Amino acid sequence: MDLFGDDRWGRLRRRAVPLLASRWWRGAIAVAAGALPALAFPAPSLWWFAYVALVPWILLVRSAPTGRRAALDGWLGGLGFMLAVHHWLVPSLHVFTVVIAALLGLLWMPWGWLVRRHLSGVPTRGRAAAALVVLPSAWLMVELVRSWEGLGGPWGLLGSSQWQVEPALRLASLGGVWLVSALVVVMNTAVALLVAALAERTATTTRTASAPRPSAGASAAPALAGLLAVAAATTAAWTWAPRPESAGHTRIAVVQPGVINGISGADKRFAREEALTRELAGQDLDLVVWGESSVGFDLADRPDVARRIAALSREVGADILVNVDARRSDRPGIFKSSVLVGPQGPTGDRYDKMRLVPFGEYIPARSLLGWATSVGKAAGEDRRRGDRQVVMDAGDGLRVGPLVCFESAFPDMSRQLTRDGAQVLVAQSATSSFQDSWAPRQHASLAALRAAETGRPMVHATLTGVSAVHAPDGSRVGTPLGTSASAAEVYDVPLAKGTTAYVRWGEWPVHAALLVLAALCATEGVRALRRPAPAPERHGPHARTAHGSPARPGR
Repeated sequence: MDLFGDDRWGRLRRRAVPLLASRWWRGAIAVAAGALPALAFPAPSLWWFAYVALVPWILLVRSAPTGRRAALDGWLGGLGFMLAVHHWLVPSLHVFTVVIAALLGLLWMPWGWLVRRHLSGVPTRGRAAAALVVLPSAWLMVELVRSWEGLGGPWGLLGSSQWQVEPALRLASLGGVWLVSALVVVMNTAVALLVAALAERTATTTRTASAPRPSAGASAAPALAGLLAVAAATTAAWTWAPRPESAGHTRIAVVQPGVINGISGADKRFAREEALTRELAGQDLDLVVWGESSVGFDLADRPDVARRIAALSREVGADILVNVDARRSDRPGIFKSSVLVGPQGPTGDRYDKMRLVPFGEYIPARSLLGWATSVGKAAGEDRRRGDRQVVMDAGDGLRVGPLVCFESAFPDMSRQLTRDGAQVLVAQSATSSFQDSWAPRQHASLAALRAAETGRPMVHATLTGVSAVHAPDGSRVGTPLGTSASAAEVYDVPLAKGTTAYVRWGEWPVHAALLVLAALCATEGVRALRRPAPAPERHGPHARTAHGSPARPGR
């Protein structure tokens, strides 16, 4: 008779036990398990996989023999996750990519400890129910902390993997990408509980009554309840969440020059952008958008370039939103700036990028980490920051909220632009350094989340692809321009009015998660205070015989 229950399950467990007992094998499995969720993001875009991708990681951590080992499994899994989602940085940052992933992976150590705390052994119904609330809350804290610009920003938030799933986009309009992330973790936790319950039930089918175990079904009931709760929340959002109210259309063109390298690359790129823009004449446009770093000269220093762009604006009958990456003549340093140019020249509307890419546009603590420039393509000189967001008037009453590059990953920035009156969100980007990787598709997908969160359309315009446009509900508008395209494309962009729940209430799922963790800490503190202290050991006098100590007769 197989002591592990079912023969196949028993054989699997017998093979796994030696691997998990080895520190090195267990560590390697943790890294691989943590990397699995990356498959849910573009380019693979296996969005459905996100709902079970954390299950192997959770099952591994719950089996840890100690809390310290669970925290270590959390760290190694976090390292695997960050490395897999950002693997396309390796050609630019080389070994520093692994260093950054290892440092950020530390954020998952408390999460790993909590997984074991709530799911180890055969969880009671109470522990299982708590896990469905605590583990998503702890995951949101990890995402919140690593969303700080200095730690790389909110790239690869778990909820972002659902950018093409309409029900998930509806949820994003209520609580942003944070709500989607939390519900995805709830699903994973519930599935992990069901798998663990099934495994335990199989393993105990032949155990005798002399070795009773807690019922595996105790954790299955909360898991099923969690799955039903997610389904109910999604259905309620789909049914009752207000949809964007139509407010007409606007015609916006995206100019994507394609990959242009070599000597005089900035001049050649500008010439290509000019040629593509001229093709748009007579198409009744409201705005033309060029990508990030589309102009390599300060327009105040190069009035000839400003005049050429103004001539293009007159020719196509619309303002042109360019992006200047150059040293400013009126202020020290290099800025990346969205500049609106009309028929008479620059209109005066200008937005200087506020959140810079760590190592790509500046080196955090350069005095300590400046050596990164010697091992990769880190910034040789820090870019300067802007100090405020700007909503631009693009003519005919169209109000545009610009973002530059990875600022489109920050939900709070698009929310603020919407609150300031932007009708269209525009992200100007350039990912040519990662042209043949997953990065361009990952970046373009973020526009769908920002559109759904704010109820405003979003235009994602790049130099080399992927350029895309998304409607106020997050759905795609027209055909995106891929990484091989050098073209200008016109989009009929639907406008909307009204305020989404996310724009009104902001990151309320994060605040709720903080309350959950605060309540957990308070509960654990009360339990610790109520736990009776161990009774002191009583040491009575040593027994002696009439003739002295047994060990020392006569003494």
